[in-house]
Amino acid sequence: MLPTISKGQNYAFDFYDRTFNFSIDTSAILQVDEKASGLEVAKFYKNISLSNYTNLISSLKAYQEKHHLNDWIYYQLVRKTAEYISPKSENYFRYTLYKWFLLSKCGYDARLAIGNNQVIFYVRNEEDISDIPFFTIDNKKYMCLNYHDYGKLFKQADVYKPVEISIPEAKNSFSYKVTRMPDFKPESYEEKDVQFSYKQKIFHFKLKVSEDVQAIFKNYPGVTFENYFNIPLSRETYSSLIPILKENLKQLDQKNGVDYLMRFTRYAFLYENDEQNFGMEKRLSPEQTLLNKYSDCDDRAALFFYLVKEIYNLPMIALLYPTHLTMAVQFDKPVGESIVYKGKNYSFCEPTPQSEDLKIGQISTKLKNIKYEVVYAYEPIK
Repeated sequence: MLPTISKGQNYAFDFYDRTFNFSIDTSAILQVDEKASGLEVAKFYKNISLSNYTNLISSLKAYQEKHHLNDWIYYQLVRKTAEYISPKSENYFRYTLYKWFLLSKCGYDARLAIGNNQVIFYVRNEEDISDIPFFTIDNKKYMCLNYHDYGKLFKQADVYKPVEISIPEAKNSFSYKVTRMPDFKPESYEEKDVQFSYKQKIFHFKLKVSEDVQAIFKNYPGVTFENYFNIPLSRETYSSLIPILKENLKQLDQKNGVDYLMRFTRYAFLYENDEQNFGMEKRLSPEQTLLNKYSDCDDRAALFFYLVKEIYNLPMIALLYPTHLTMAVQFDKPVGESIVYKGKNYSFCEPTPQSEDLKIGQISTKLKNIKYEVVYAYEPIK
């Protein structure tokens, strides 16, 4: 008996600075009705399960492992793969079914719900995530991955009925932590001139920034301060800033070095609150703060934290007031006015412009008697 020869379609696309190649067997390319329904989901799953899809899943998983992709970055790869198999603009329901199938077969506990002629795609997550809809099934939380595609047409969660299909491989929760940025093509970067004045001297920087960073975080949700503060810089941006900062700080002691970083973060960038800038609350990663024209107190706190951690690796706390976020750093000896947290002294370091020119150890007059909450405490690993 002759072996069955499968026919496939080969695809290749740029994924940041690399190329992802994959082949999909023609048996896995299915026609799907454009109208979302539970019956159509069941039919799609039955038919694709009978197809020769394993090589595609192996290619995705191998690429993820080889390039150490965090789940959020990996999801961008899955999205783009689904787009090549079934373009979003042609049949949104079919495109979403492929995303769900690929993510599930790659081991993630992804689910679908149908209602209001819409298909809602979500994934199990055990982190503290805010500002996106979620569903609860068997006391497990599933965050919605595609509600933004529907905009104002998205309804309350109870409008959507989960589709009950059990996929044996779909066991893992999904994480929004980004601990490693992908490398982007060098030509995707442009130079951004930044300058600020420190002790009567002007310091100039030519930052390398890429709009590809914006695309990664376009639909990124509100993660914890710990996860958000620890999003790293991409390689090119890091190389254009951190070595120069270290060189500039060589002649300064630790306290003056932190003061320099505080004033760099405070004065090298234009301030505007999120409501004016984006029309909504939006936290920027440290690299987005370097890239964007405007930023607010959350963004500067994250950038200041990143710079101090990278250069001095000192213990820090983030202090959340009703309308402001600021930082405090633990030095060998407290500087100015300090606060005690868990028996240790931290000195205020304000990385956002204020009406007063605040030094280390000074807090804005309007915040002096206002209650705050420590929303993140960083302790270096010894």
